[in-house]
Amino acid sequence: MKKVIIPIVVFFLLITTLMSAYIVREDEYACINRFGKIIDIKSSAGLYFKVPFVDNKFVLPKKKILYDLKPSDVLTGDKKAMVVDNYVLWEISDPLKFYQSVSLISEAEKRLDAAVYNAVKNTMGTLEQASIINENLSGRGELDTVITSEVANQIKPYGIDIKDVRIKKLDLPVENEEYVYKRMISEREKIAEQYIAEGAYEAQKIKNEVDKQVTIMISEAKAKEQELLGEGEAEHIKILADAYSGEKMEFYEFIRSLEALKASLKGDKTLVLPIDSPLTKYLVKDK
Repeated sequence: MKKVIIPIVVFFLLITTLMSAYIVREDEYACINRFGKIIDIKSSAGLYFKVPFVDNKFVLPKKKILYDLKPSDVLTGDKKAMVVDNYVLWEISDPLKFYQSVSLISEAEKRLDAAVYNAVKNTMGTLEQASIINENLSGRGELDTVITSEVANQIKPYGIDIKDVRIKKLDLPVENEEYVYKRMISEREKIAEQYIAEGAYEAQKIKNEVDKQVTIMISEAKAKEQELLGEGEAEHIKILADAYSGEKMEFYEFIRSLEALKASLKGDKTLVLPIDSPLTKYLVKDK
């Protein structure tokens, strides 16, 4: 009889030990439920024991959770519709509060949906659509910070810690996109035309200044040219005067007269000269 009872007892003890032991991982909370009430929560990794057949263990995630919300429609401060796409980075900070208030991850996501929508609606409802569309990256970061703070305050009673809420994408309703795109294109074209006009104005100013400088340089060059020509002409006259003064002038006149006679007597010609012609004295022998 003992041979039968001992194995049964050993088997029962083994089963009891196996059912009472449980392991907690680094990325989870282990919650011990006894008769519908949480009696213990283990947050450190390791091997633990519970009362078999009485205590039940369930786990909640300890790691950060990324929840991607569905795009939602909101109205801006100037009553224009926009489509906002958000995501939330969150984690369970108080497992007991979380279990008592929402219990399930799916239920927590519903609360996050409502909180984010309210925060986005309240924040963007104070801004005009144009300012949101033209917002730079630093401005968008400030908008995300405000929304994150508001969502964190709304969701804190559920034992949830909000790490970050970000606007992933901002869109316009399909029926408004074409109108807004055309308006944006028109605004950019006006800016481009203004830049082109300013560039043409500056270019004309530079061209006028260059033309002015060129005109001045040409005038100065022509004046210098006339001055040099005058000096050269004066020097030329002076050289001629020095070269052909006195006897030199008579010799010069004689040579020029011979050259004139030579040119006039070419061919079969008759030359009639008055007696007082400067050339006659070289042709008529003095008596």
